[in-house]
Amino acid sequence: MSLSPEQQTEIEAARAASHTTSRPTVAALEERLFTAMPVLDHGFVRVVDYMGDDAAVVQAARVSYGRGTRRALEDEGLIRYLMRHYHSTPFEMCEIKFHVKLPIFVARQWIRHRTANVNEYSARYSILDKDFYLPAPENMAKQSTDNRQGRGDALDAEAAAHVLGLLRQDAEQTYGHYEQMLGEEIGLARELARMNLTLNTYTQWYWKTDLHNLFHFLRLRADAHAQYEIRVYAEAMLKLTEVWVPLSYKAFCDYRLGAVTFSSKMLDALKKMLAGEAVTQEVSGLSKREWVEFQAALGRN
Repeated sequence: MSLSPEQQTEIEAARAASHTTSRPTVAALEERLFTAMPVLDHGFVRVVDYMGDDAAVVQAARVSYGRGTRRALEDEGLIRYLMRHYHSTPFEMCEIKFHVKLPIFVARQWIRHRTANVNEYSARYSILDKDFYLPAPENMAKQSTDNRQGRGDALDAEAAAHVLGLLRQDAEQTYGHYEQMLGEEIGLARELARMNLTLNTYTQWYWKTDLHNLFHFLRLRADAHAQYEIRVYAEAMLKLTEVWVPLSYKAFCDYRLGAVTFSSKMLDALKKMLAGEAVTQEVSGLSKREWVEFQAALGRN
């Protein structure tokens, strides 16, 4: 992980400052505002700002201004009810802003979540750092034979070393050309010089979203089937979310992250199985893929 001197100075100045506020704050998250959590080899996630807490979710659901008028157990029960029945607007009352450093190819996948406000470091105005993502050998694998967007068996040590060498060589060469084009002798515009940089080059952005849409992002990207390089960012953000809204986080883990959804045909098959009937894929009305997913959800491989 690498913070620039300017960013480190900014964080230290923010840490030294003291602010008086009447708005609700979360003490544990306040401490995290000044800490960048390392992700991958040069990346990080840092909370810059936030608004609201678990009580804000409850308040919005009740449309009242009374804080502390209900027992904590009742608040937790209401949050769990809202999550269980897919109520979204109370969770939209909370917002959080992250500062993220991530490889460009991860950013291009991440930006598909269009429910956030994003401001990315601009290579039109500034020069990108010489930071590249190089996967650890154990995270390098062949293309999956049954999943078009996933990984299969791990590469052997020799093949992994060869690929890492190619990645490092390409990144070093293109960044060298980038510097050469920007240099005084050529002086190419930054907006043009950036175009040949490799996708493992790191970029940075501020990413702000509400809690409802953050949970949607985390449900998809913290899933075991998500690409490793974006999943580790989601896992870091999960830890920060738990610190921020522990009751909402617990409900999310129970009803979204750790839950499965059955189709009506799956539910019918399950009812028959519980009644003692022998149910096969052929009579279930499920496709082969659906049947495999159904069996996996039941823990029956």
